[in-house]
Amino acid sequence: MLKFESPHILLFLLLLPVIYYWHRRILAKKKKAAIKFSNLAFIKSALGDSKKAKRSNYLFFLALLVIAFMIIGFANPTIPLNKVKEGVNVVLVMDVSGSMQAKDYQPNRLGAAKKAAETLMKSLKVKDNAGIVVFETGATTAAYLSPFKRKVIEKLKNIMAKEGRTAIGDGLSLGIDMAASIPNKRKVVILLSDGVNNAGVISPAEAVAFARSNHIQVYAIGMGSDSKTVLGYDWFGNPQYAELDEETLRQIAKQTGGSYFKSVDNNTLDRIYKKIGKNIKREKERTNIKDWFFFAALLTFIVYLYLRFGVRRVLQ
Repeated sequence: MLKFESPHILLFLLLLPVIYYWHRRILAKKKKAAIKFSNLAFIKSALGDSKKAKRSNYLFFLALLVIAFMIIGFANPTIPLNKVKEGVNVVLVMDVSGSMQAKDYQPNRLGAAKKAAETLMKSLKVKDNAGIVVFETGATTAAYLSPFKRKVIEKLKNIMAKEGRTAIGDGLSLGIDMAASIPNKRKVVILLSDGVNNAGVISPAEAVAFARSNHIQVYAIGMGSDSKTVLGYDWFGNPQYAELDEETLRQIAKQTGGSYFKSVDNNTLDRIYKKIGKNIKREKERTNIKDWFFFAALLTFIVYLYLRFGVRRVLQ
């Protein structure tokens, strides 16, 4: 769809019918004045034959066309092209708390998450940026936002699980801040967690508000098996199970315009990341085509000059 960066300049196009009106009026006055004189030569000169009058009109319309092309060019017209604009900022926010060492995934939850995330990284476009934030009791940057996906993947492979708790709000907030650090790009955060928010200084609700104020879409992935997963035992020998707060993750995705996915094994996690990679929307680039109109104006003016002053002087 054709759009204009300076649409107000198009108002000058309204001058064209005014110019045309005054042109017709001047011609009419000239003909009327000629009739008042008895000099036949003057009348013939003023009125001219119909063929010559048509030729004169052609020149006049060519001049108007040159002006119209120039005005449209100064209005900075743009059209969308089928290529990525500036790309997308994609930030992975990964849970590395103690529960991510559970063995219900192969080799464990964190290992499966890293492998699936690597597949996503490799599917990103050239102009996309990628970054990684990890969180447990607090949040930290594992890989800064960068267009060099190979280096980000290297950082991804070096991520290790911690023994801390789960600060979803802190991790998500840091991920949002990273995604917003490079402007003029679409921003997407992919949040993966297998636990319940039980640490940190920023609540998930506050992180959601931060995401919405920055127009950032969050895809949330919950990791957990269909059956209960034992993480360890307390001092009294009672089993400690991994807990997944699906409702919190679902609300984070819903309120930011993203989607929630539940992963129960390695295969579903791989499919989820592949699906997210395909669902990341990329806006078409809007390319300025003002030069096209300036070239059209120049070409039309050259035709005008040729017809008006050319060797054969096609139009007199």
